[in-house]
Amino acid sequence: MRKYVSAVFCVLFFVTLFGVALALEEELYPGEKELWEKAKAEGGIVVSYDTGPTWANWAGLFKKFTQRYDIEIVYNDLGSGATVVRLEKEKNRPNADTAYYFMPFGASAKEKGLTEGFIPINFEKIPELLRDPEGHWFSIHKGTVVFVVNTKLVRRIPEGWKDLLEPDFRKSVVYLDPRTTGIGFAIVLATAYAFGGSVDNLMPGISYLAELQKENVRLIEKTTEYDKFVKGEIPVWITYDFNGYRAKYIGGLGDDVAIVIPKEGTITAPYAISLVKGAPHPNAGKLWLNFIMSREGQLTFAEGFVRPILDDVELPAEVQSKFLPAEEYARAIDIDWVKAQKIQPEAAKLWGSKVLGEE
Repeated sequence: MRKYVSAVFCVLFFVTLFGVALALEEELYPGEKELWEKAKAEGGIVVSYDTGPTWANWAGLFKKFTQRYDIEIVYNDLGSGATVVRLEKEKNRPNADTAYYFMPFGASAKEKGLTEGFIPINFEKIPELLRDPEGHWFSIHKGTVVFVVNTKLVRRIPEGWKDLLEPDFRKSVVYLDPRTTGIGFAIVLATAYAFGGSVDNLMPGISYLAELQKENVRLIEKTTEYDKFVKGEIPVWITYDFNGYRAKYIGGLGDDVAIVIPKEGTITAPYAISLVKGAPHPNAGKLWLNFIMSREGQLTFAEGFVRPILDDVELPAEVQSKFLPAEEYARAIDIDWVKAQKIQPEAAKLWGSKVLGEE
């Protein structure tokens, strides 16, 4: 999970002597050069809320964007909910040009009148469930709920949700609290869909998690458990796929990590971005959003082990080989997260009551 390290502005400014002049000789899309010139006229800066560089390979996107356009990126790392709160406080005098968040918070920002409709390049390729029709928010990448397994700590690798109920995984499973974390709530939804439920019927998932809790849950965590997993303290971690790839390829665990998309099915969890209403640098904001949705931007997410929202982005063989095969991801479905977010308080109470036995 992400670390919300600071609510204070930071500035990331990569300098390149030749990148801009050479890069724009060939446009990524029609009108790119004209939009870039307008962005430069605004002062050559874009203010990007909640895009901390250690999350989702934003650092890689910052570098490529500044090299291409010679435009300064100003960012902060607030968290999704805090970002909407900040935008609301600044509504009469906006400071941000764009805002990034877990997808349902985009819908919340729109409802509060904090966003501006903008249709970026490749907008039509985003699944309809994962974008606002008017472009007030649109998903740019997504995670998938999976098992991340330390193969040194279990007798065998579980293939599905039902496997985790077996004695081989006694006191082995760890996941985050659904009452306080997005991934925890995503796990409730994933198990609901896996056992025939839906956003409108969470009980199949709640019943499954209550059964799992009896013998096989090691711990319900309140905060991120990545470091514990890397240290060898967690046998089976239910989390997003990109945390597994990070542990495998960056955390140094290599072949000791297995990433499993459950055979009964799972769900995706998208992250979205918006143009802020009344943005001080609207053209720079649009340039930034278009770059994120370009093939180059989408590929950069994948280079950081985050699955891009565009399915037709062809990944280099070296990058593609590190992801699970596409046929396995076919078991992961997109859901109506805008609707799901509205029932989150009810789901949290239900989970606390039925899984933990709280009154």
